[in-house]
Amino acid sequence: MSETVPGQLVIVSGMTGAGRSTAAKELEDLGFFVVDNLPPSLLPDVVRLVDESHGPMQPVAVVVDVRSGSFFQGLRSAIAHGVAGRDTTLVFLDARDDVLVRRQEAARRPHPLQEGGRLLDGLVRERVVLGDLRSEADLVIDTSDLNVHQLTDRIAEAFGTSETTGLRVTVISFGFKYGIPIDADYVADMRFLPNPHWVPELRPRTGQDAEVSSYVLDRPGAAEFLDAYVPLLGVVAEGYLREGKRFMRVAIGCTGGKHRSVAMSEEITQRLRERGFTARALHRDLGRE
Repeated sequence: MSETVPGQLVIVSGMTGAGRSTAAKELEDLGFFVVDNLPPSLLPDVVRLVDESHGPMQPVAVVVDVRSGSFFQGLRSAIAHGVAGRDTTLVFLDARDDVLVRRQEAARRPHPLQEGGRLLDGLVRERVVLGDLRSEADLVIDTSDLNVHQLTDRIAEAFGTSETTGLRVTVISFGFKYGIPIDADYVADMRFLPNPHWVPELRPRTGQDAEVSSYVLDRPGAAEFLDAYVPLLGVVAEGYLREGKRFMRVAIGCTGGKHRSVAMSEEITQRLRERGFTARALHRDLGRE
């Protein structure tokens, strides 16, 4: 895996149906600022605006294709003269005509150069327009025999880092009385543990305080739960990575989201980090009471 160059510019082009949108989404997940269907003449302006708003180290990816019409002819000039100071990589996605026809028919969208004729006619015209660009590409990826996950793996291999291609886990504490987080991948209920709310000296404190955390983690069943649940999350996380998923949200609930869920979320987060995952704790309902 090659390391992402700070401030690099990746230009994604290629045949309609070859996977440009999938590549763009993957680059976005890898931390790139992504612009789709950009007229090449605007490339210098986009780079300048990103420099001003995010800094020159922010990697940028733009998708340029025949939808840009006559603007497309200015791509090589824009690359040569408009992106000084950025390491530029041109990626061209291609596939066999029969595969492209099948994908376009499945999507039920006409080809932008079809002009009322057959879909294949549009592909022939597109190959003529893109011929020189393909020959000048730094990286050509034939997606004919690749599924979505395999294509994202190829993009991640070329432009990802150990940080951006690893799984990022968010452990969310919450209170059941406020509702379960709708975007959670997994939900665990900590109401089987004694509630610190009923301990007068602990009631005003939260699960982030050492006294509350120790109380929760020392209760019968807490250690057993953690010893079983965290390895299970590890198994799921490895499966997510194999399937090209890089984000997992684990919700840990108790009654009000103040004591038990907070303490357990912090502990789960720490144990996931010890297993090599990038994890953070987020306390949705803390301070809501």
